[in-house]
Amino acid sequence: MKDEKESHFNRHRVDNGNRVMTTNDGVPVYDNNNTLKAGERGPSLQQDHIFFDKLMHFDRERIPERVVHARGSGAHGVFEATADMSEYTTAAFLRKGTVTPVFTRFSTVAGFKGSTDLARDVRGFSVKFYTEEGNYDLVGNNIPVFFIQDAMNFPDLVHAVKPEPNNEMPQAASAHDTFWDFISLMPEAAHMTMWVMSDRAIPRSLRMMEGFGVHTFKLVNEKGKATFVKFHWKPRLGVHSVAWNEAQKISGFDSDFHRKDLWEAIENANFPQWDLGVQLIPEEDEMKFSFDILDATKIIPEELVPVRIIGTMTLNRNPENFFAETEQAAFDPGRVVPGIDFSDDPLLQGRIFSYMDTQNYRLGGPNFHELPINRPVNGKHNNQKDGFSRLDILKGAVSYFPNSKADGCPYHAMLNGGTGFRSHQQPIDAAKIRARSVSFADHFTQARLFFNSQSPEEQEHIISALSFELSKVQEAAIRKRELAILNQIDPGLAQKVGDNLGLVPPGELDALTLKFARQNHPEYPVKPPKPEVEKSAALSMKVKPGNGDIKTRKVAFLVDEGVSRESVDRMKRALEREGAQAVLIASHVGKIKYKEGGEAEIAHSYLTEASVCYDAFYTPDGDSVKKLEANPDYLQFINEGYRHCKALAFARGAEELARKSFIEKDKGVVFESTGDLVKDFISTMKQHRVWEREKARKVPS
Repeated sequence: MKDEKESHFNRHRVDNGNRVMTTNDGVPVYDNNNTLKAGERGPSLQQDHIFFDKLMHFDRERIPERVVHARGSGAHGVFEATADMSEYTTAAFLRKGTVTPVFTRFSTVAGFKGSTDLARDVRGFSVKFYTEEGNYDLVGNNIPVFFIQDAMNFPDLVHAVKPEPNNEMPQAASAHDTFWDFISLMPEAAHMTMWVMSDRAIPRSLRMMEGFGVHTFKLVNEKGKATFVKFHWKPRLGVHSVAWNEAQKISGFDSDFHRKDLWEAIENANFPQWDLGVQLIPEEDEMKFSFDILDATKIIPEELVPVRIIGTMTLNRNPENFFAETEQAAFDPGRVVPGIDFSDDPLLQGRIFSYMDTQNYRLGGPNFHELPINRPVNGKHNNQKDGFSRLDILKGAVSYFPNSKADGCPYHAMLNGGTGFRSHQQPIDAAKIRARSVSFADHFTQARLFFNSQSPEEQEHIISALSFELSKVQEAAIRKRELAILNQIDPGLAQKVGDNLGLVPPGELDALTLKFARQNHPEYPVKPPKPEVEKSAALSMKVKPGNGDIKTRKVAFLVDEGVSRESVDRMKRALEREGAQAVLIASHVGKIKYKEGGEAEIAHSYLTEASVCYDAFYTPDGDSVKKLEANPDYLQFINEGYRHCKALAFARGAEELARKSFIEKDKGVVFESTGDLVKDFISTMKQHRVWEREKARKVPS
């Protein structure tokens, strides 16, 4: 079976090495440089089928990009189940010890395909499991909630956050009038707004962010009993972000920062890993909590329902062709396997239609599932035929069911003792109605929970982000409406943002906001129930940062001619033992001489690199110190790294360089003369950032 899984992807690989060039029909090409003409200087001829074959393909190389999640990166890997889930589900890939191939795609939401990786945005986190019972897509985000409660509002949300239609600006940004106009009229978006304005929206790496299924799903066991489930991906490297000022600079210096980081990690065999966790809620406890578990704007705090780890995903292979794999990968939350089913979450219910419909359009018709990246490992067998881009050749004269001419094949799974997919049997007795449950009407309690759960530094980042975004809004009425929303979450938050905008936060929601909210809940606002949890450590990246290692972190060694080899090698060996990467940066690429003799090969210079692309900085000892002292680009490196709250280490002879910069000694600035240089530097890096530096040193984030 393992060989069959591996050959699934090998089947469609094409290696052009040592092959004669052909047309798309396999006809050998004699001349690929000249069109067919009437004479050397004459007009081209219409019968040049080789030219048409080439140009017709070129003209159609760009398929319509995704409306949302257009900017993406992907990788192949495996998922290994580590817990026995048979008590809750018949899903075969969740049996302990089962290894399943996967393809994972990460993405931003708002920007076009050519936008930056570091936009303040939600990140898509979607995993396609190629299981023995068909493909299963866990289509999620790096944020566990969403802006809206009902799929009817999804086109409006996307239209609002996309560039404004009159001028198609701004790109990949929510800091403009139409987005905040929509959000300020939708109190249900308050919780998600807190997440997007937090550091979760500017991750350090795709490898260092959580993933969530967002919706509540169902697991169904062999007896037909259902258990509600929430899915969580927990990164082995911890959850980390960049600073907002840093994100803006990375966007200008390297807009492929996240894409390159993921690619290089896998190429260097630093395979990213996430543990898959579940929150399980018995069917009889559906209405147990103060919130509705079917409401996609709510989480289930981990204090109420702990996350149980059931498996591990490892991404271990980069795509060989970005278009064929990452771009053509088609995800659909409606693609489930036996043992997993949908809840009645109204946002999820709408997505079940929307994703299939958009893939049909984007990938040119109903046969996109025949593309290699979308094919199930166990094959597909049905009576569907024809349509655009049909790849399979359906044998025989029968393409209907029931039939006798083909012995009733393909036959129902229920025959011959099979199982197949069966929806969970759920009693329904209700009137057809366009309405929303009053259990969805509390919009601020969990937004308050998220804000209260943040560290003081993280709260300041949210305040700064809101101030930045709302400062870009031109209409004062929209700013005031959103301040009224913030006032319902936390008056102190609203006051600080209001001070930055020169506005006094209104005490009550705007009349227009209430008008739209009452279309869903006529008696809005309703009195919210008392929450079970006031603060949750799992919601803070600083309070619960992860496992505290520095694997794959990039450390800039800032050197020049005459640097001490001993000073370089001592730190380099220690960092590499921890799994970090040392990168030498000098005034020029090529070779530089060590103080003790010998040479170092330099691939990066101060001219071509930027501090924002590195996690920490080390200045070794040697004759290079005098050269660095006169190098403004070096001083820019360490000052900017300091501003972004990163760890900086200086060997004994280089300490004077820090004193001649804007750097002030704190726990994130390590001197060899005051302690154990190597140990203290690594210990500081494991804290990720020295966020306290922002407030103490008045350094903007």
